[in-house]
Amino acid sequence: MAPMAVFQTSFLLALLPLSAHQSEVSSEPLSLNVSISSAQQRLHLKWSVHNLTHPELKMAFQIEISRINKSNVIWVENYSTTVQQNQTLHWTWESELPLECATHFVRIWGKEDDAWAPHQRVWSSWSSWVKVDAQSLLGQGPPLVFPIDKLVEEGSNVTVCYVSRHSQSNVSCLLHGQRIPREQLDTHVSVFTLTNVSFISTWGSNFYCENDPDIIAGAEPGTVLFVSKVLEEPKGFSCETRDFRTLNCTWDPRSDTDLPKYRSQRYALFESFSGKTKSCEQKNWCTWQVAQDSQMYNFTLIAENYFRKRSVNLLFNLAHRVHPMTPFNVLFESVSTANATMTWKVHSLGNFSTFLCQVELHGEGRAIQHNASSQVDGQYFFSGLAPATEYAARVRCAAKHFWKWSEWAGQNFSTLQAAPSKAPDVWRSVRSTLGSCNVTLFWKPLSKSQAHGEVLFYNVATEFLGRPSSSKLFSIPAPATGTELSLDGCSHKIRVTASNSAGTSPASVMAIRDPGNPEVKEERIQGTEDGVSMSWKPPPGDVIGYVVDWCDGPQESSCDLQWENLGPNATSTIISSDAFRPGVRYNFRIYGISPESTAYLLERKTGYSQELAPANNPRVNISNLTQHSFTLSWEDYATDSQPGFIQGYRIYLRSKAEQCPPEFTKADLPDNSEGCKHDIDNPEQKTFVVENLQPESFYEFLVTPRTRAGEGPAHPFGKVTTREQHAHALIRTILPMVFLLLLLTVLCYVKSQWMKETCYPDIPDPYKSSVLSLLKPKENAHLTIMSAHDCIPDKLEVVNKPEGIKAQFPGARKSLAETDRTKHDYIYLLPTEKSSVGPGPGICFENLTYNQAAPDAGFCGPVPAPHTAPPGMGGLLTAPGNLLRSLEPSYMNSSGETPAGETTLNYVSQVASPTSGHKDSPPTNSLELAPRSEYRMQMAIPPGLASPSPNENSSLSSMSFLGPGEHRG
Repeated sequence: MAPMAVFQTSFLLALLPLSAHQSEVSSEPLSLNVSISSAQQRLHLKWSVHNLTHPELKMAFQIEISRINKSNVIWVENYSTTVQQNQTLHWTWESELPLECATHFVRIWGKEDDAWAPHQRVWSSWSSWVKVDAQSLLGQGPPLVFPIDKLVEEGSNVTVCYVSRHSQSNVSCLLHGQRIPREQLDTHVSVFTLTNVSFISTWGSNFYCENDPDIIAGAEPGTVLFVSKVLEEPKGFSCETRDFRTLNCTWDPRSDTDLPKYRSQRYALFESFSGKTKSCEQKNWCTWQVAQDSQMYNFTLIAENYFRKRSVNLLFNLAHRVHPMTPFNVLFESVSTANATMTWKVHSLGNFSTFLCQVELHGEGRAIQHNASSQVDGQYFFSGLAPATEYAARVRCAAKHFWKWSEWAGQNFSTLQAAPSKAPDVWRSVRSTLGSCNVTLFWKPLSKSQAHGEVLFYNVATEFLGRPSSSKLFSIPAPATGTELSLDGCSHKIRVTASNSAGTSPASVMAIRDPGNPEVKEERIQGTEDGVSMSWKPPPGDVIGYVVDWCDGPQESSCDLQWENLGPNATSTIISSDAFRPGVRYNFRIYGISPESTAYLLERKTGYSQELAPANNPRVNISNLTQHSFTLSWEDYATDSQPGFIQGYRIYLRSKAEQCPPEFTKADLPDNSEGCKHDIDNPEQKTFVVENLQPESFYEFLVTPRTRAGEGPAHPFGKVTTREQHAHALIRTILPMVFLLLLLTVLCYVKSQWMKETCYPDIPDPYKSSVLSLLKPKENAHLTIMSAHDCIPDKLEVVNKPEGIKAQFPGARKSLAETDRTKHDYIYLLPTEKSSVGPGPGICFENLTYNQAAPDAGFCGPVPAPHTAPPGMGGLLTAPGNLLRSLEPSYMNSSGETPAGETTLNYVSQVASPTSGHKDSPPTNSLELAPRSEYRMQMAIPPGLASPSPNENSSLSSMSFLGPGEHRG
């Protein structure tokens, strides 16, 4: 609420209790005074009667209340009472509408109502209307909501009004976020009716308004509705006494109607015989002091709060409402091995000294109850108890006129120890080696009811049957459950006893004989839900009982030997053990016990408490694969280590073919696909031949074992493809070979051509030389090839070789000495002038193909030489035609071999540049034909035409030849 609203509301509450109007007109028979209680929404009326005819007179009054205007009467109340002289009468009216929401008018009249004065039963005149206008006290402040912080009962209807300074306000109000329908009471007041309000929180529910121009943002007017739960009638109202001095009354208040801000729920006890009332401080219990001479009580429990009142009654006799206190001093006397006496005390209740008591004994896993009548001191004798056993005893009592038991009071005690009452349950395992006997003794610990105390040790006495006087005694400390003995021979009697602090148990006796190696066939047995069931045939001799032993473990090496003793008439039993596990094979042995306490083996059994499906499939090998069959084998599959007895095998076969082989039948495979199956019922058969198959076909197979519990895993499937037919196989073998041979042939041909071109190129044909296109003479354009008759040599290279040295074939290796001994002479055949030193510029061309013996032919530059012919060279100075003809025989010789001492002639063209370097080097100048340059036929000079140099150091000689028609000047 806004601070201004809080201030105005406080101011209003201070003014409202004041008298609103008072009429004291002496001429009126009644004087009326009305006051307002805004918090309770009540009008308090006070009036007095003038001029009573009698000191005390019974009168009837009628009160009218109007709202907004006097003619709008909303309430008429008839009220009768006895009036005395100068007495002020009071009456209160509670309005469902907050008094601040509208103006009210009140008036009253009355008449005498005595039976002895019927003539006086006429109504007096009405008193003047008393106007009650709480709204006028609000002033011109901000809007307000009434009632302010109203306390209402759950399920009731509440009227809330909104008072605004402006007329025709469009205000809307909400409760729990929901809009409430509005009713316009007048131009400034809007009324909102809340029906069946519910309890939401102990801190109330917010009711607020909005959409009024007078409302300041953040200071919306509103109120808080505090909803209280409905007061209920108390349940379980009861009173009792524990000492005949105080009554304790209790009840269940059920709902709590108090709120943190409004606490009005209260309780009170009213006793009608004494007329006393006591307010209770608690909401669920109260005490009442017992009077010495009171036995009967009639109580009324009154529960009330701001809205309503509830009450319940209780009538009882005090002697029938006695709840004794808890017994005390609980003790045990004369405790022995089987007896004990329990004593206790009960609080005195004056003349009520007889009690009914209940004694309860807990021990050995059971509880026994006994009833006993008792005075203040009580006792009970326990008999038939077990020695060395702890018990818990307790006692409770009730009064003679039973109302309630007292609480339990108890104590623990233990009986004394006694000697063990039963011989130990003993069994043995015997192994004989070279005249001695190794005996392993086992015994089961005595139960608590048999041991009669803590067993301290076990006594083992051995006696050789051949010499009864020779015996040995061993003491094995507890809690051992066995021992090993090494005996001389296998003919002994063994006694085992258990001892505690009170004595020794009876002896367990057995005789040991050499077991030998009896051949007993092993038989398979089946497990059931109750255990492993087995039976046997009685032996022909007398027996005093049977023993069945087995190992509580999957392996003999970790054997926890267990056994069960059976009577002489037993021929079957069901063995059960918490150690049995599904899928584990257990071996059982059945012994008969002779009258001499000697055990001998009767039968062997093996089985499972619960069989399981095989955990894995055998590893299958494939052999003898043909076009129409193959063999499956799984010889290394161990059947004894499986979680059940192998009853056989199932072979699944899957292929693209729809039909199954003759020995197979159609079936749904474990992976829900379609296929074929074949069952092998003999678990020892571990091979199978799958026949009548299609050649070159793909098959999948699975071999899985079977037990009572089911088959092995449904995976993995093996894969196999039958062999192909011979004709097809031959074709498929030959075709790749032929293709490979053809491929190799093509590759070899291609490679041979490449090798030939790379290592042994063909000799170029001079008629097809591309150089001819560059050197064609202009005057003879049709001449494109070189002819020996048309060629005028430019230069001859004379190679002198010593005799005895053969020229090698082209490409053959030469020795370094042979290369060094080769000499070169050049003969210039170019026409020169007298003062000329050498030929003019031109292209030097050297064809190495014809120079088979010139290693230094890479240099073809001109070498200066005298123009005079050396001796012996006169025959060369002839016409060119004669020279060519003389050279033809030498030119035509085979190039395979040059005789020793011969001189070869290399043709060097004048077209080459005189400064050209190596033959592979590109020319530095552009090709330019000299007027005198021509390509002419290469020729070889016969050996007789060229003379060697005069000495080794002389330079190469050269000669000049004159062309036809030329002369030397």
